Amino acid sequence: RVEFEDGAIRSFIQQYTREAGVRNLERELSGVMRKVARKIANGEKNKSFKIKAEDIQKYLGPIKFLPQLAEVEDTIGMTTGLAVNEAGGEVLFVEVTLMPGKGSIQLTGHLGDVMKESGQAATSYVRSKWQSLGLPERFFHKFDIHVHVPEGATPKDGPSAGIALTTAIVSAFTKIPVRKDVAMTGEVTLRGRVLEIGGLKEKVLAAHRAGVKTVIAPADNQKDLEDIPDYVINDLNFVWVKHMDDVLKVALIR
Repeated sequence: RVEFEDGAIRSFIQQYTREAGVRNLERELSGVMRKVARKIANGEKNKSFKIKAEDIQKYLGPIKFLPQLAEVEDTIGMTTGLAVNEAGGEVLFVEVTLMPGKGSIQLTGHLGDVMKESGQAATSYVRSKWQSLGLPERFFHKFDIHVHVPEGATPKDGPSAGIALTTAIVSAFTKIPVRKDVAMTGEVTLRGRVLEIGGLKEKVLAAHRAGVKTVIAPADNQKDLEDIPDYVINDLNFVWVKHMDDVLKVALIR
């Protein structure tokens, strides 16, 4: 009596659930079935029900989770990072703004200690590379830096946002936009080396869902490609990097 189209199932998964398992998916499906049962009890006994994607809001109300999409334009001081949470991978936006000041740095967005340290390391790297970046020698002493990672109610931690933080800071100071179709993940050292991270599969799947075209990741993670579905690999351009210089060559629009 009841048939769910594939598009409806996708809507359930993408717009009404955010979980590692399928318990909430089962609850949402049950909610639709109960409403169908009520219609049958109210006299629609001979009717079959075909649930389409456009019918879901009628049964379950407003969308609970909007998909996170890649940036729509190249932006100065903003990068797309990649992270992992309990429900899988997600894209993570890093925003940097500069204000007249004396060189202090502020990090906001419900960040953990490790991520705050990544922000400090990113700033130190940019300060040490002032000459190669074409910046004045005492550029840092004229500005305060504010780094923010949106969705401040969601806790965020880990070192893998290092290259995204560094790229956003470089972009803010050099006024060179960051490519909108690039997402990145990787830990960065004070010398600019890019270190291996965990959860590459989940992060790449999140980038693919968001419409990203190029993923920048540590060269040491290349071995993890075998865990990623072929249809995802074929849709993305992977850039494997060992140093921040390699990241900036790809991420910034020269």
